[in-house]
Amino acid sequence: QVQLRESGGGLVQAGGSLRLSCAASGRPFTTYAKAWFRQAPGKEREFVAAISWGGSATEYGDSVKDRFTISRDDAKNTVYLQMNSLKPEDTAVYYCAAGNWGTAVQLYDNWGQGTKVTVSS
Repeated sequence: QVQLRESGGGLVQAGGSLRLSCAASGRPFTTYAKAWFRQAPGKEREFVAAISWGGSATEYGDSVKDRFTISRDDAKNTVYLQMNSLKPEDTAVYYCAAGNWGTAVQLYDNWGQGTKVTVSS
């Protein structure tokens, strides 16, 4: 098991940027694929971005492509989500996850508590 803790959420105006961080502890983070998901009130958890365990592959949800970037720093056991050109519809709780490579929620069995992002219009 790996423990995950997100940070960096907050309130931002539309068009602005935020960078989320996810710090890991426990088992070596490098052995997992890492991902970000988000969940807005009343909606299902949605895939945002993923990075493979070796970092050679990334995947993005259609709604965030060309605006969000996932990256990792293995030395710091941390994965990041750079979010640019934010829109009100990006408002959600963002979750960091570690597990097997893919876009489905069920592939990830390690989850953080989430960090809230609110984008005002």
